[in-house]
Amino acid sequence: MPGGRLTQQDRRQIALGLADNLPYAEIARRLDRPTSTVTREVMRNGGPAGYRADLAHRATEQRAHRRRQAAPRGVEAEPQPYGRDAEAVREFAETLTTVLMAGGLPKMMARVLACLYTTDSGSLTAFELARRLQVSPASISKAITVLESLELVRRERDERRRDRYVVDDDLWYQSVIRSARTNDEFAEAARQGVAALRPGTPAAARLENAARFLDFVSESLVRAAEQAREVLYSSTEASEPPPSGRR
Repeated sequence: MPGGRLTQQDRRQIALGLADNLPYAEIARRLDRPTSTVTREVMRNGGPAGYRADLAHRATEQRAHRRRQAAPRGVEAEPQPYGRDAEAVREFAETLTTVLMAGGLPKMMARVLACLYTTDSGSLTAFELARRLQVSPASISKAITVLESLELVRRERDERRRDRYVVDDDLWYQSVIRSARTNDEFAEAARQGVAALRPGTPAAARLENAARFLDFVSESLVRAAEQAREVLYSSTEASEPPPSGRR
């Protein structure tokens, strides 16, 4: 990362940028940092409206202190496969969590999903998730329940009859299809609204345009998802899997 870790002055510059309503990308450009660094910094320290530079700097120092204290006992001290740098993996998991939160997921759900995506198997039990994230099993259970309802995680039984929670390529396909279904439902409701508001009126015209737009977008999404699954997944399956490939 250019320039190393964020300094207190960097955080003050971020706060000034937020006060001026600058986008994250512009703030990052001025700091010569990746946009993801600024996004993560803001999201984990109160969001755009609640970000305070001095409080964020103090909170970061406290988190670093807690990590140093927990390192001998925690998961972060475990050896990483393939010669990976444990700190780089942890930093990426935090970045991915931030991106998922920016997309609308609450923090714990984003952490669970990021944890699953950064494992080679793409699957973990509730116990393994709780241990890796150092949270209670109840927190994992609540997050998994919502992630399953959103079809972002699926459940399967392993040979020991334990529930494992899985992310794989097909979940993105299902996510796109679900988005298209949501569009279809709104488009259908909009068409009903056209009749209720009387065709030709401004409100009816607005709804009719929305329905036509979403019809086009949904058809394009489904078509692209089908093509991508056929082309990308088939080529992946045809290639030789790595020693620790996805399940």
